[in-house]
Amino acid sequence: MNATPGLAALIGLALSAFAASAAADEQCPQKDSPIDTDRPDVTNSSVVVPQGSFQSESGINFSQRDGGHAFDGTDSRLRWGVAPCLEILIDVPTYIAAMRAPLNSGFTDAVPAIKWQISPLPGKIDLSATLGAGLPTGTKAIAGLGVQPYVQFPWSWQLGSSWSVNGMLTNFFTPADPTNKVSTETTFVLEREFAERAFLFIEYVGDYHIHGGPSYLFNSGGGYRITPTQQIDFHIGIGLNDNAPAYIFGMGYSFRLDSSH
Repeated sequence: MNATPGLAALIGLALSAFAASAAADEQCPQKDSPIDTDRPDVTNSSVVVPQGSFQSESGINFSQRDGGHAFDGTDSRLRWGVAPCLEILIDVPTYIAAMRAPLNSGFTDAVPAIKWQISPLPGKIDLSATLGAGLPTGTKAIAGLGVQPYVQFPWSWQLGSSWSVNGMLTNFFTPADPTNKVSTETTFVLEREFAERAFLFIEYVGDYHIHGGPSYLFNSGGGYRITPTQQIDFHIGIGLNDNAPAYIFGMGYSFRLDSSH
């Protein structure tokens, strides 16, 4: 399967999205907006970090897969708001420690990306486009071979009464993999906020590959904003078939630093 035309089309769509978002600068996230993170669910936020702000999101996870147990940390993402409706981010390499065979130990890749918020209209469906690539810096048994680009579209829809539905579509490209050059991940989340500081969610995550069966995961958890710019969170995931982890448990802490200008 040749993924090049599809990748080119997605890149073109992302660039068009950036042009559209420039017309709505005044409706992009501001420094008085509460922190909005890409964790603890798999589904990332549909909004970006405010211009001039830096945001750090980190966590640790315990999991079981294929009869083995593993610990990973810190699962860290660093985000910078570089312009209205535009951020750059990087997933810092995470160390995965296998506590029992047959799992491997080692580091994941460093994954830089750029994210554009397309439709920041209040009360409407928010949508962002992210374009990134895993760089071949990690342990091959963990991260795989070569550069691994991805394109991603997280969205959210406020339903009212503190309820929202969210989701995300991601295409991962692995040119160096002879059998699975493209894989797709879809997510769907139902979330409820409580008193403007706490939230709980339930989430479905599906991963689909060219070869090999799909994996299905049920995820749930929540978070609490200690301050408008600090958050603690947790999540518990249960695999719904043999290709998914048997379980995942994680917790984390995030903070945002806003510039004075």
